[in-house]
Amino acid sequence: MRHLIWLLSREPKHQKLKPSKKTGKRLVRFGTTLFFVVLGLVTFLALGFQAEKAKAMEIADSIMRSNLRDTSFPVENFQRYSSAYGYRLNPDGSAGWGFHRGIDIAAPAGSYIRSWSNGEVVEVANDRLCGTKVVVKSGSWQHIYCHLKGRAASSPQGRYLNDPESGLQIWEGQQISAGNRIGRVGTTGRTTGPHLHWGLKYYNTYVDPGLVLQAMYRQQN
Repeated sequence: MRHLIWLLSREPKHQKLKPSKKTGKRLVRFGTTLFFVVLGLVTFLALGFQAEKAKAMEIADSIMRSNLRDTSFPVENFQRYSSAYGYRLNPDGSAGWGFHRGIDIAAPAGSYIRSWSNGEVVEVANDRLCGTKVVVKSGSWQHIYCHLKGRAASSPQGRYLNDPESGLQIWEGQQISAGNRIGRVGTTGRTTGPHLHWGLKYYNTYVDPGLVLQAMYRQQN
């Protein structure tokens, strides 16, 4: 019995495993690398944000100094602004957010849409989201009109807006003046009701049409 007790007393005791010095150094190196990676990413995003902010401020300043006295409000029978420029919840009720590159102007279906400025019709098209659209180029500006009534169609003479009830003839390549009727408010594309989605590009960069409307109001009143 004493011999058995002696043998049991010789059994090695369980000890807590300690990480080796090599493992500890690896963990330190990994933590340091991760810290600098995260720091670099944060710095990159911050610099990118500052650059975008500076660019947006520069564009806004250019818009405010632009001559907008001869431009026209784009919708007849205006009712209300139904959606602003920028991030918003998906209007169709689906989960998530999206960036809205324009403003929505509600008006009764069939209300006429006017060209914002003098220019050339550079595109008449059918788009899954935008619906029937017309794009006009005016120097450094492009103005985009979505959800129009009718459909874009083709003929030997080119692309045109096919909306017989409108009484309009709108063709790609056509020169138009500010205030000219170029279509009618509809519900084509992805929309929850009759409205015009109006987008503006300045030097090929989307800008907030709300800023442009503010500048127009100050110059024209």
